[in-house]
Amino acid sequence: VQLQASGGGWVQAGGSLRLSCAASGSIDAIDWYRQAPGNKREWVAGISGTSTNYKDFVKGRFTISRDNAKNTVYLQMTSLYPDDTAAYYCAAHEWRSGVKYEWWGQGTQVTVSS
Repeated sequence: VQLQASGGGWVQAGGSLRLSCAASGSIDAIDWYRQAPGNKREWVAGISGTSTNYKDFVKGRFTISRDNAKNTVYLQMTSLYPDDTAAYYCAAHEWRSGVKYEWWGQGTQVTVSS
């Protein structure tokens, strides 16, 4: 599985961006992570089937969704803060016979100015 993340950019605080993660094939579970300079990569949100989960600091502001026909998962980000500035990565995982397989896309940079 190959993942292509896109949609990052520059936005002022309070603004919105929509990230996309296009997969080369059908995949059920996809997560978004982010990593700011000097920080560890952190999980942001995930979707598996129709089930979604969010890290507390993005609840109510970010929405993860999917378009199965396009094998694409989106992360709609609203009310952005400067602290949301980071490289955002999408990752897919799948369990096969008890073994977890993971695939990562390249990062897409999100910069939020105050």
